[in-house]
Amino acid sequence: MINNLDFSQVNWEEFGKATVETLQMLAYSSLFTLILGLPIGIILFLTSRSSSVGLRLFYSILSIVVNILRSVPFIILIIALIPVTKEIVHTSIGVRGMIPPLVIGAAPFYARLVETSLREVDRGVIEAAQAMGASTWQVVYKVILRESRPGLIAGFTVTVIALISYTAMSGLVGGGGLGFLAVNYGYYRYETAVMLVSIVIIILLVQLIQMIGDRLVIHFTRK
Repeated sequence: MINNLDFSQVNWEEFGKATVETLQMLAYSSLFTLILGLPIGIILFLTSRSSSVGLRLFYSILSIVVNILRSVPFIILIIALIPVTKEIVHTSIGVRGMIPPLVIGAAPFYARLVETSLREVDRGVIEAAQAMGASTWQVVYKVILRESRPGLIAGFTVTVIALISYTAMSGLVGGGGLGFLAVNYGYYRYETAVMLVSIVIIILLVQLIQMIGDRLVIHFTRK
C-alpha cells in the first residue's frame, strides 16, 4: 500500500465536500441523539427506582428495547431501517438518509450513559431536596441533572465520537462523507492516499471533539 501512495490522486475539493457532509451528519445526529437520549435516560433512572409495580414493568420493557437497539451492528441497523428511513426523510442514502439510523443507533447508547451518570449522584443531596418539599421533576432538573453535568457531558462526548465512526461506516451503503471516499476511492480503487487522508481527518475530528468534551467536563466539575 505504501508503494501506491500518490497524493496527486487526492481531489481536495471532493475532500472538502465530504468533510462538510460528515460534519452535517454528525451535527444533526448528535442534536437528535441528545434530544431523545437524555429523556430516555432520565425515564430509565426514575422508573428503575420506583416502588410501583407498573413502573418497574415499564422499566424492564424499556430497558430491553434499549438493549436490543444497542446490540444491533450499525451496518445491519441501516439496512433494516431503510423502509422507516424512506418514510421519515424520503430517501435512504446521502446525508438525510443516514440521520434516522444514526440517531436510532446512538440514542439508546447515550440513554444508558445518562442513566449511569444519574445513579452516581449523591443520595444525600436528593433526599435533602425532597425533604424541602421539591417535586420529582424539580429534584430531577434542579438537583440531579445539575449534579451529574460532568458525567452527562463525558457520556455525550463518547457518544459523539461513536457517531463519527458510524458516519464513516455509513459510506459502505451510500451515506456520503469521508467514509464514502475512503471506501469507494481508497478501497475499491486502491487509492491509498485517499484512504490515508480520510483516516487523518477522522482522527483529527475525534481528537477535537474529545478535547472540547474534556474541557467542558473540567469546567463543570466541582473543585
